[in-house]
Amino acid sequence: METRSSRTNPQRPTTPARLLAAALATDPARPFLTFYDDATGERVELSLTTLDNWVAKTANFCQDGLGTEPGERVALLLPPHWQGAVWMLAAWSAGLVVDLASTAGVSGPGATEPASVAETAYAPTIASAAEIVVTSPEWLAAAVAAGGRDTVALALRPLGGPFTDPLPAGVWDYGAEVASYADEFHPYVPVDPDAPSTVVGDPGTPVSGAALVAAAQARADDLELQPGSRLLTDTNPADPTGYLDALLAPLARKASVVLVRNLDRNLLDRRTHDEKVTHTHLVPTGP
Repeated sequence: METRSSRTNPQRPTTPARLLAAALATDPARPFLTFYDDATGERVELSLTTLDNWVAKTANFCQDGLGTEPGERVALLLPPHWQGAVWMLAAWSAGLVVDLASTAGVSGPGATEPASVAETAYAPTIASAAEIVVTSPEWLAAAVAAGGRDTVALALRPLGGPFTDPLPAGVWDYGAEVASYADEFHPYVPVDPDAPSTVVGDPGTPVSGAALVAAAQARADDLELQPGSRLLTDTNPADPTGYLDALLAPLARKASVVLVRNLDRNLLDRRTHDEKVTHTHLVPTGP
């Protein structure tokens, strides 16, 4: 049986995990994702190696801690955050199907009352589709109510720390669990590039890993990204409106991302200069 780490065999990227492997093979120390939260002043920078370590630990947590199997669905109720990018890549590495259709609009820009929106509109869809529900604190009640086999909560604290207060019974504290897992990932079952990997629109027509890579490359062309480009965006890597722009398109083109949560547009000029931004793609603010 074929097993491979996310650091090996980077040729011919046909899955998101292999996109990461290809980027690692080129320049593993290069910063790939720089995260800002303008509401708190937090800044986190992940090199490709650091991102890969987080992805591997999270994929191992899924495979060994949660006992996931390829083809199972994971729903992500997360705001724009670097850990959303980690979970997307980890789920794909473990052969899971990332269900973005069931959470569309919940975690995207403008979701100012996330718990009530999720509970009234999206929890039933998640309950019927996803074995794993991954959530941040603001959607915790909705995630638990969704009734997945496992609920994983992310505190979204600096450095990926655990919750400081107890979680409801049966909810996994990601920050407390993930550090104990290995930073090399070997899937028990090789990921088939033609198998379903993502649900974006119609739940009945999931997108394969190979199609996802092709979409990422096409989107990189649309954004005019080049190797070394640096894209600033406030789109969400764990949302159907942002997973290409804030994650896969830059990864496919060996570019990098400056991801901003709670964007303060008054800081854009200074940040563009300080972070050597070459491209900017922001969520429209309205008419």
